[in-house]
Amino acid sequence: MQNRRDFIKKAAAGSVGMAVGGTAFGFSAKSYNRIIGANELVRVATIGVNSRGNSMGGTIAGQKFAEVGTVCDVDERAIPKAIETILKTKQTLKPKSEKDCRRVLEDKSIDAIYIATPDHWHAPLAIMGCQAGKHVYVEKPLSHNPREGEMAVAAARKYNRVVQMGAQRRSAPTLTKGIEELHNGVIGRVYLAKTWYTNKRKATNLKPGTVPSWLDYDLWQGPAPRMPYQEGLIHYDWHWFWHWGTGEALNNGTHEVDVARWGLGVDFPTRVSSVGGRYEFKDDWQTPDTQIVIMDYPNRVSLMWESRSSNGRKIEGLDRGIIFYGENGSLDTGGDSYKVYDLDGKLVKDVKPTVAESDMQGRNTASPSLGMDSLHVADFLDAIKNNRRPNCDVELGYKSVVAMQLGNIAWRVGRDLKIDPKNGHILDDKEAQKLWGRDYEKGWEPKV
Repeated sequence: MQNRRDFIKKAAAGSVGMAVGGTAFGFSAKSYNRIIGANELVRVATIGVNSRGNSMGGTIAGQKFAEVGTVCDVDERAIPKAIETILKTKQTLKPKSEKDCRRVLEDKSIDAIYIATPDHWHAPLAIMGCQAGKHVYVEKPLSHNPREGEMAVAAARKYNRVVQMGAQRRSAPTLTKGIEELHNGVIGRVYLAKTWYTNKRKATNLKPGTVPSWLDYDLWQGPAPRMPYQEGLIHYDWHWFWHWGTGEALNNGTHEVDVARWGLGVDFPTRVSSVGGRYEFKDDWQTPDTQIVIMDYPNRVSLMWESRSSNGRKIEGLDRGIIFYGENGSLDTGGDSYKVYDLDGKLVKDVKPTVAESDMQGRNTASPSLGMDSLHVADFLDAIKNNRRPNCDVELGYKSVVAMQLGNIAWRVGRDLKIDPKNGHILDDKEAQKLWGRDYEKGWEPKV
């Protein structure tokens, strides 16, 4: 079994070949040659380096024209592990270490930041990064709430920064080809996309505790109003609490819904509904473990997302995936390949993933696909070098994220939402409109 270092090298090499051979990621032979001829490196600071951030630090350091200059985390135990991962790649320079992301933003030698913090930090830190003159790669979801997402878009435009959301499938060459086929009419007019995510998550029970010596809990909370420390919350199960997280809908649903919205060619919905609840366990979860979100878009188009966080039975043989339904057939994808069927369900086309996209592991929280990570990072670096918008530009990311945030709001208020398709805003529902934004800890309010 190939090790991580060899895999990243092969993935990066694959992305080079695909970039020269076509323009699926916004690359061209000419633009890539400009990168080859450049002497300077893009110096990146990784912020939030437990699990996902640790993996991505190695992926970034493995790129030919990038260097991880600083590793930052409020958990001091995570930093040496992340540095060790980075030094196992081609990078020989040991990154600096930092606990406070604000110090990172003051460092003039850093060109870009990578954000893998909890959700409540994503948009505020992305905005701060733009204001500090840094380009930003922010993991999904772009924001904790819709208002923050709007502000992140505004900050990227105001400060002319490249802001990429971590929706790696936007840089997957085989999926890009499949989306192009959809847009070219391979199954006729596409009117429905069904998406799903399954897992086998266990119960979460919090209890009062003492802040560990290794954690700066005040900085971990950052923009969020202060709450007492509780055992069981950090480092993952904050996802299931509205104060910091956004539930499975944004934790994982963002990926499939982004692809579905891309394939359908839609922006903002006209109506959003959601049903579900915390059904598997009686514990401290606030977000649903079982949820269905349905979004109606203009021109007779719908998008559906189904989640079963605590029941691992697969759908159509996949733990996560998308099916597009059209007037002449359907197209299925797990994100790294696709199949086309006729109206009788007969398989008429089966397109396999490239080497760089293979080994997809849908429930891996550190990296579902190292190859896709590498391709998406390569696109981010190329966008910086060539002053262009990346494959999952902040605005594209916002439109996908707000769709799922609206699903959560509909679930929380217990009714359908009427939406303005021009901007995604909630109409005629004051209770739901209150959830468009959030309160902040005094002094931490994001501003553009």
